[in-house]
Amino acid sequence: MHVRNRANRLRAWERRLELPLLIASPLFLACYAVLVLNHRHDPLPGDVALGVLLAIWALFAVDYAVRLVLSGRGARFVTTHWLDTVVLLLPLLRPVRIVSTYVTLQRRRDRPRLSLYGRVMSYAGVTAFLLSLAASLAVYQQERGAPGATIRTFGDSVWWACSAITTVGYGDVTPVTPLGRLFAVFLMVCGLALLGAVTGSFSSWLIQVFDREDRARTAEGGDEGDRGAGVERPPGS
Repeated sequence: MHVRNRANRLRAWERRLELPLLIASPLFLACYAVLVLNHRHDPLPGDVALGVLLAIWALFAVDYAVRLVLSGRGARFVTTHWLDTVVLLLPLLRPVRIVSTYVTLQRRRDRPRLSLYGRVMSYAGVTAFLLSLAASLAVYQQERGAPGATIRTFGDSVWWACSAITTVGYGDVTPVTPLGRLFAVFLMVCGLALLGAVTGSFSSWLIQVFDREDRARTAEGGDEGDRGAGVERPPGS
C-alpha cells in the first residue's frame, strides 16, 4: 500500500496518540481489576468495566494497525516493535505500555531528569509493579474456586506474585491450574530479567563512582608530588 509522507504522518499519529495511550494503559488494568474483584450481585460495574476494556483493546489494535501501515515495513514492523506486538496479543501486559510511552515522551524533551542508571532502575521498578499486579489478578481469577487451590483470596495472590517476581519462592501458596502455572512461569522469567537489569545498572553505577574517586585521588597525589619536588607547573595547567 502506497502512502504519501509516511514518516511525517507516522510521527504525527504517534504524537496524537501518546496521551490517550498513556491514560488507557492503567485504565485497562483498573477495568480488569473490577471484573476480577467484583463479587457483588449487581452486574452493572462488571458490564461497564468490560465495555471500557474492550474499547481500550480496540484503541490499541487501531493504533498498531495504523503504525504498521504508515511504517511501510510490513513483517519487519512486528519484530522491531516486539513490545507492541506482545501487548496486542496479551492484553494483561498493556499496563507495561506506560513505560514505553513515558520513554517516548522523555525523548521529546531536551534532557531526561534522571541519569541512564536511574532511568533503568525506575523503569524496571514500575514494570515490576505493573506485572506483579496484573499477574496477581490473572492468577486469582484462575485459582479461586479451583480444587486443591492454595490461592483463595486476592491477598494470597498478591503475596504469591511478590515472592515469584523477586525469585524468593516461599512455596506456601502456589498455582495449581494450568493457566495459573503458565502465568507463574512468565512472571518468574520477567522477575529474573528485571532483577538482572537493576543489579547490572547498580553495579555499573558503583564502578563508575569508584573509578571517578580513584582518578581524583591519583590526580591529587600527582599534584602533591609535583609540589614536594619543587616542580614549577606552567600557568593555566
